[in-house]
Amino acid sequence: MSPRVPTLAYSEDTLTQAWQSASILLEYPDQQLLARMDLLTKVADSLPVKLGAGLRATIDHLLRQPLQVSEQDYVDTFDNRRRGCLFLTYFSNGETRKRGLALLRIKQEYTRAGLVLTEDQLPDHLCVVLEFAATTDQRAGLKMLLDNRAGLEMLRLHLTDIASPWSGALEAVCATLPPLKGKDREAVQRLIDEGPAQEQVGLTPYGTPELAPTSGGV
Repeated sequence: MSPRVPTLAYSEDTLTQAWQSASILLEYPDQQLLARMDLLTKVADSLPVKLGAGLRATIDHLLRQPLQVSEQDYVDTFDNRRRGCLFLTYFSNGETRKRGLALLRIKQEYTRAGLVLTEDQLPDHLCVVLEFAATTDQRAGLKMLLDNRAGLEMLRLHLTDIASPWSGALEAVCATLPPLKGKDREAVQRLIDEGPAQEQVGLTPYGTPELAPTSGGV
């Protein structure tokens, strides 16, 4: 049964282009990324302004500075800050056992779609989710984004606050989703006030048998 998700304001092709572009731009910067900048620029310029402007801002920023500066900025932004985490279930579950189950459920969605991750990839990394949504199963990928909406918005606000080169890419991703309201707004504010949850006892790896599959599993 397909996930129940809202109808979005953009076409499937537009979402595919926006999400795949954001996925590429949010990866660790390297020479391969620089080689794709012309194509990414053309895609960004072809998208609705609300989406393309954010992508173009990230592209332009990365093109203006040396690659070594971008590499260090990336590490400082996403590896050394709790609020800059690119792993979506961390925001909603923190370092608790619940995160293991959330990771397993996402991995099961990939398995059902025939996608196999490499050993060094966690299924909730934003770039992996965006690539999955863009190229494999748009509705399932969209549901993952919506299930982790509060974390996405917290990351967007954080990147904006620190004037990060990657804030535009997050703006574009969030702009593809429905406006925040009600419980989503409350969840974002709670994350800002309290941060992700912590648990004193050891965590169970997400792939172990203790985490039973959801109904209708692989």
